[in-house]
Amino acid sequence: MGKLKEFDITFTNNKVVYSPGESISGSVKITTGTSLQYKAIKVNCLGSCGVSNKMNDMSWTLEEQYFSSTLSAADKGTLAAGEHSFPFQFLIPVAAPTSFEGPFGKIVYRVRAVIDTPRFSKDYKAQRPFYLLNLLNLNQVPNIEQPSYAVTTKRFSYLLVKTGTLMMKACSDQRGYTPGQIIRLATEIHNKSGKDTGCVLASLIQKVTYKTKRAVFDLRTIAEVEGAGVKAGKHAEWREQIIVPPLPQSGLAGCSLIEIDYFIQVSLKSPETVVTLPIYIGNIAVNLIPSRPMPSTPAPTTISPNPEGVTPSAPPAEEDLEEVLGAGGSVSEEIPTKSHSQQDQSGQPPTMSASAFSYTPGVDFPPSQRRANDTSTPLFCVSTGATIPFFTEGNATPVPTSCPLILPPEYSTWDFTHEPPPTYEESCSSNNSSFNNSRPQE
Repeated sequence: MGKLKEFDITFTNNKVVYSPGESISGSVKITTGTSLQYKAIKVNCLGSCGVSNKMNDMSWTLEEQYFSSTLSAADKGTLAAGEHSFPFQFLIPVAAPTSFEGPFGKIVYRVRAVIDTPRFSKDYKAQRPFYLLNLLNLNQVPNIEQPSYAVTTKRFSYLLVKTGTLMMKACSDQRGYTPGQIIRLATEIHNKSGKDTGCVLASLIQKVTYKTKRAVFDLRTIAEVEGAGVKAGKHAEWREQIIVPPLPQSGLAGCSLIEIDYFIQVSLKSPETVVTLPIYIGNIAVNLIPSRPMPSTPAPTTISPNPEGVTPSAPPAEEDLEEVLGAGGSVSEEIPTKSHSQQDQSGQPPTMSASAFSYTPGVDFPPSQRRANDTSTPLFCVSTGATIPFFTEGNATPVPTSCPLILPPEYSTWDFTHEPPPTYEESCSSNNSSFNNSRPQE
């Protein structure tokens, strides 16, 4: 580095995760071996987003800037040999969106320091990133505690001349979840034909929309579970659950170039049938007490902190989903589960670190699972990748989560993609008669 032995940026208390409206402070540390002339020493704090229609391309097609603040730490002068420290402090705007990194775009924040040297001399630069978490409170989403429900009817032909009808209904226990909670899913299938159906598949899917001149849709299967088919002429029910892994929040409020949606897709391979249940992933869990009390012996809705974990394929309490499914008549059989992407090869349920979850009010982990010096800081889930979650607890540096979930391969489409799944608002609009007209009667 020539005359410089050290040129680094440090944040106060080594903090790297901040919230909108919070101040970020630290110091620029400079160590020189000999005297160094300079015209100015400046520090800049920047938050921005860029998107491209090419994968991993840093030449952004569109960009937007959330803030850019610059201060002059020192004016023209000479740095004597030795150590020097220049403090800084910036205020983060309240509307800045959560940090995010994906294959077609990023929301990034960083502090950069520059030593502006005289003419013909080399300028020196240093920078350090930080992460922003703008909490999504699911309780502020309308009707979030209500079940997400969909139904479809399929007429199909088989054996050339025969026809049959299949009706499939699916619902989740609510519409919003935080990482570590469990999505309880109930599916009912009426096979009014003389042919067995193919396997039934439930998938938690993430759709990231990058709003370039030609929108790019990145679809990824986060977790999935497969059940057996339904015999000819049978009426069957399938109850399953999916653990929500650490994921970026829905929407990315404050960003106009990147949007994240989640949905549960329940499908049959034969005859080809699909229903979609839009859901939200947030940071503060849904409070069910005021509007929808839980039964006296409910199935677990959040990850238990005990070492044994939760078995993903265990059926939820029947009384919880009976009212939202609206099943008419008796169910002739139950569909067995064939495979679960969240079950490891040993057949044991996954165990997750409590620090990999978002902040959930009312959930208290035993002292043995909390840091001795962490008494007030909530547990955050910060994703700096579309499928590679990072987390930090307190003032620790973000590191990859130790969550041993076995995720299936990524399924991405771009350029000439198929029609994307509906957004939550589109699915709940009055134009979608399949969603609104088929809700169970209260």
